[in-house]
Amino acid sequence: MSATAHSTAHLVTAGLKDALGACEARLAAVVADGITEVAMPGAATLAAGGKRLRPLLVFACAGAGGAPSDVVVRAAAAVELIHMATLVHDDLLDGATMRRGRETVASSHGADAAVQVGDYLFAQAFAELAGADDPSAIAVLAAAALDLSQGELAQGRAAFDVTLSECDYLDRVRRKTASLFAAACRLGSQLAGGSAEAQRRLRAFGEAVGMAFQIFDDILDVTGATAVTGKRRGADLRDGTVTLPMIYAIQDEPALAAAIRDLADDATAVERLCDRLAAHRGVARARERALAYVDDARGVLDGPLDGADRRALVLVADGVVDRYA
Repeated sequence: MSATAHSTAHLVTAGLKDALGACEARLAAVVADGITEVAMPGAATLAAGGKRLRPLLVFACAGAGGAPSDVVVRAAAAVELIHMATLVHDDLLDGATMRRGRETVASSHGADAAVQVGDYLFAQAFAELAGADDPSAIAVLAAAALDLSQGELAQGRAAFDVTLSECDYLDRVRRKTASLFAAACRLGSQLAGGSAEAQRRLRAFGEAVGMAFQIFDDILDVTGATAVTGKRRGADLRDGTVTLPMIYAIQDEPALAAAIRDLADDATAVERLCDRLAAHRGVARARERALAYVDDARGVLDGPLDGADRRALVLVADGVVDRYA
């Protein structure tokens, strides 16, 4: 069983598994359709697997029954290509050497290659969705891509800013992570003919799940083991990304601000601070905030969804919590 299949097997029905298989085949074909300099690193990024949550959301919001249409498969592939592109670029910006237990493109092929591969994946995403022949769908993905870019810029501007507010953090997460979850949900419903109300509900579901997902990811950065997360522990501390567990910890213990801001890039020092933060009440508060978003996500499903797979969506929301646990 592939890494992708293993990560989603407990979340989906047989029909959705088939849809994800179609998306995986489409992704492989798209990534291979390029010159060697970008196709090979792109294929390696794809082979690293992943949760494929965003394509899963597209399919679940498009409907539970029957094989997905070609346009829905294209949309699912497009949102995953955008996600892959952001990972390649983020790893370059963050100086990350490992992702999902493998070397990053920047580490294995160099900075120039990482820029080129990320750009290539972005371009292929829009080429895929253009094949759906729906300008409004392209507008949805373009808006999400703009949000992603603005979120990344906001994160860069706020590097090592230990005065970052909870409000500014949540706005950054909404743009950098939740926007693509929301777009995946809206695209699935829209391309399957869902009503404006269903699209609104499902978009809100995706945004809430994306918010919870990122907060839990930020918690795992200080609490998780590298063997489990596939990334170096304390990556956010190293690159100066101030996250919700840190914000809450600083509110409770102001002296932590200097410890976070002035942290030496030393493995022992990073581990020690991670241990300190992991034991802090700030992590518990951040977890409560993430769980509140999961509750919000489940709540918006209590209404017309126009054929979307409510069961699968509930399992996705619960799976975000299970990932942390």
